[in-house]
Amino acid sequence: MKKILLAAAVLLAACGGRSPPPESGYGAEPELPAPERTLLPTVNPAPATVWPAGAAPHAPEGFTVTRFAEGLQHPRWVYVLPNGDVLVAESSTKPSQGGITAWIANQVQRRAGALSPSADRITLLRDNNGDGAVDERHVFAENLNQPFGMALVGGYFFVGNTDAVVRFAYTPGALRAGNIGETVLRLPYRAGDNGHWTRNLIARPDGSKIYVSVGSSSNIADNGMEAEEGRAAIWEFDPDGSNARTFASGLRNPVGMAWNPQTGALWTVVNERDMLGDNLVPDYMTSVRDGAFYGWPFFYWGDHRDERVPLPANARLQAPTAPDFALGAHTASLGLMFYTGTALPERYRNGAFVGQHGSWNRRERVGYKVAFVPFENGQPAGQVEDFLTGFLNERGEAQGRPVGVAMDQTGAILVADDVGNIIWRVAPTSSDH
Repeated sequence: MKKILLAAAVLLAACGGRSPPPESGYGAEPELPAPERTLLPTVNPAPATVWPAGAAPHAPEGFTVTRFAEGLQHPRWVYVLPNGDVLVAESSTKPSQGGITAWIANQVQRRAGALSPSADRITLLRDNNGDGAVDERHVFAENLNQPFGMALVGGYFFVGNTDAVVRFAYTPGALRAGNIGETVLRLPYRAGDNGHWTRNLIARPDGSKIYVSVGSSSNIADNGMEAEEGRAAIWEFDPDGSNARTFASGLRNPVGMAWNPQTGALWTVVNERDMLGDNLVPDYMTSVRDGAFYGWPFFYWGDHRDERVPLPANARLQAPTAPDFALGAHTASLGLMFYTGTALPERYRNGAFVGQHGSWNRRERVGYKVAFVPFENGQPAGQVEDFLTGFLNERGEAQGRPVGVAMDQTGAILVADDVGNIIWRVAPTSSDH
């Protein structure tokens, strides 16, 4: 019966006709269609494959794409230390347990290349002379628990494990962190079915506070709101773990976080909910307001009601805050970086690069690229543009799937590709701008 249900869902994806144009799901004022409800969900992930020898994604004219590092094990996130060392968090989704829903989810994840054994480590890559090639490679930290976010604050290196934030004493230039990290903050965790498991970190520029993103455990509180306690939120805490509080809530799966270089505001990208149709609900990026509620699971994009989730009896819900900018439904927007370097042409400066991991709940696949959004005066000031494409081959297979995006010591762009097991480097072909 399990195989029949999954096959039926995949058949629905294959035979359901063409998707509506996705363009309306982008920008500051996206057009939102009426929700669609079907007996079986659209299940259409791009099957994972490998990059051919010598192949690479495609960047705009004037850029060169190279393999900065390969042979990694599901690289998800990239963090650049002040001395230029590049740290890569290698971790994978773990199989869900219990019931037909978990079984189907595992099949989808496996087809998409997401269920490889989790390395649970951080690898250090060193480019000694700044020529864009890795000269040294070391295991920086290991025996972690699905590590993702990283932050250097004062004399400590912090790691966002899926169940806790831990820290290691850090010496500048060190090739390895200590053997055992100190737990500073426990995070919500569901053994066997932890849902959105990535825990990103970012610190205030002065190091006084750290923020951690905690995604929901399910699509729309499928296991009840009790299982979502403390989740779908960004937390704030002191570097020693004290004074932890919810900074913003109702964010289904906030992953990438970055400081807006023009306003100083915290921004995030959010992976929104599924199974309301091909063009609902748009993923988005938004400034994060202290104390704001962004709607999940009861509302989406402001006060649009998700009727699948009953409002709690006798509960007073805070009015939902609408996000700032839509990034397209089901694009799985995960990475976020504001460009503050000088190596790229002027038009990219202060703009946002977004790693879009790619859709599974859409008849025509979207995402599977790094997008760029120009900014002016601290706000989006143009349409979403393709920056790095070609992750899908001509057969519709995923040669790679981009996640984290960072800037290296030369001002080039680094992209973590967790299916290709590669860190891509995108640099201007000529430095004369």
